[in-house]
Amino acid sequence: MLEVRGLNAWYGESHILHGMDFDVGEGEVVTLLGRNGAGKTTTMKSIMGMVGRRTGSIKFKNEELIGLPSNRIARSGIAFCPEERGIFASLDVEENLLLPPQVAPGGLTLQQVFELFPNLRERLRSQGTKLSGGEQQMLAIGRILRTGARLLLLDEPTEGLAPVIVQQIGRTISRLKQEGFTILLVEQNFRFAQTVADRHYIVEHGRVVDMVPGAQLEANMGRVKEYLGV
Repeated sequence: MLEVRGLNAWYGESHILHGMDFDVGEGEVVTLLGRNGAGKTTTMKSIMGMVGRRTGSIKFKNEELIGLPSNRIARSGIAFCPEERGIFASLDVEENLLLPPQVAPGGLTLQQVFELFPNLRERLRSQGTKLSGGEQQMLAIGRILRTGARLLLLDEPTEGLAPVIVQQIGRTISRLKQEGFTILLVEQNFRFAQTVADRHYIVEHGRVVDMVPGAQLEANMGRVKEYLGV
């Protein structure tokens, strides 16, 4: 579904990505693992056309995305949930959920979002600033599920969340996979990634330096920890 080849990206004069190569198959959950500053988030933003300059190839369903503006990329069926979540503080939960336009048929209804995240139904009239960190993450994921996008880019969805919420996010990702969504996940919590992903790409200095199948992560934990500096 997603093929990235020789991806380079810059912020101004700073060269961040140095030839990223990886694939995400339809229906897979794939993680990008790496230390802070390795280039994981920049990879996500490059896929979405949110960096000033990028070269190489990014193909989604065999369509080349390099050179396309962000709005065209989003309407092709890719949705991005950033680490900072992007919740509109002045809008309540329902207004946040209804804000993004549908880009394709098949987006989740509000009822289906509430089935995934019952907490959101209870906080329907609460403003974004009144939500806990876990509720904001649920809202950010629920919002992109309404768009009809089938490839979801999730940037650090468990960052700073309580273990019980992390478990709920993990169950949600597993359910979305069962329903046919494809997910590219940026994570530093490799224990969490181990529970949800089919394959793990290790990123260092703006390039992929290793790949570990999900079933082999435990056996290669020493090597992975060395890459991550933990």
